[in-house]
Amino acid sequence: MGKITLGRVRHGVQLVSLVLLVWGSHLVGYYMADKLSHALPALACAYNQQTGAYCVLVPFQHQVNHRIGGGLAATQGLTWEMVLPTLLTFGSFFILFFVLNKAFCGWICPLGTIQAWLAILGRRLRVGIRRLHDRGLQLMRPWKWVLLGGLVFMLPLLVGLGFLPSALGNSFCQICPSRMATTLLSGSAEHMAVPHAAWLDYSLAALRNFFFGFIVIAALSIRLPFCRICPMLALHASLRRLSPFRLVKVANQRCQRCGICAKACPMDIPEISQKHGAQAFHADCILCGRCAEFCPDDGVISLRWGPFNLFSSQKEYARSRLRSEKPDGRKNQPGVGQGAVVKADV
Repeated sequence: MGKITLGRVRHGVQLVSLVLLVWGSHLVGYYMADKLSHALPALACAYNQQTGAYCVLVPFQHQVNHRIGGGLAATQGLTWEMVLPTLLTFGSFFILFFVLNKAFCGWICPLGTIQAWLAILGRRLRVGIRRLHDRGLQLMRPWKWVLLGGLVFMLPLLVGLGFLPSALGNSFCQICPSRMATTLLSGSAEHMAVPHAAWLDYSLAALRNFFFGFIVIAALSIRLPFCRICPMLALHASLRRLSPFRLVKVANQRCQRCGICAKACPMDIPEISQKHGAQAFHADCILCGRCAEFCPDDGVISLRWGPFNLFSSQKEYARSRLRSEKPDGRKNQPGVGQGAVVKADV
């Protein structure tokens, strides 16, 4: 049996979370599953009838559409009763988010787990790894904010105000790949169907199928492709400084020469090797901890919850990890990893 590592622990948590968030109602019953959370900070799809919870983006879209947009259209003014449900949803979301911050993305989100497993499959099939650099990375990063502002808030609001058709009232859910992935895992293929009655329903369903297929194929070579544009990540990123759970990095003169942490990052975040302090905890970070696992210097990168140090980089730990796995996730040949760390020590 292999040594217990942070990566193995994370894979175990991902597996348990996937079971709960895809088939959870079979474990706790439908009534309890409905009460677990209506504001879970992960993409647990409400369209899956067997789920143990569902994500906060669902009530946000409905409340912005029916409560705020509909209320504004009817009364021509904003009242406390319109805003209160959204504030309560946000409050329950923040309670859960406060505990784990963006680790919901890296450890719990079912779509993140599926993409991580597809990446492992890609390595087994010897599919080449494609990393995003420089211009490609900068072009990709704003899209999570566009999807959060546009699909989760703006379009549902315009539907509620009467400017757009009702099919766009939950516009993000209409194209969310988690809707496809989790319902297929539960044995339902109904969301793959493309209705022909209305052109907008047809277009949204076709786009959903195309988007899901693209993500599945892309995940074989690009690590966590959807996570990079996910509006849930954007929502987490906007609040990341308010949680005691965070990534901490101290200055080290060898960091920019080494770069192992950036290669280990599944989100291709170059700032983790170039910056330190608060700037190293980038908006795209999902707190997976791989950068800390592969950092070849003691105590440079840490996962901390307030005053508690949960995990810190260690030279010997990194040597052990590199004996079996490259930073980018490919399996290593015996003896190769040792040389990689030796080079980083120079």
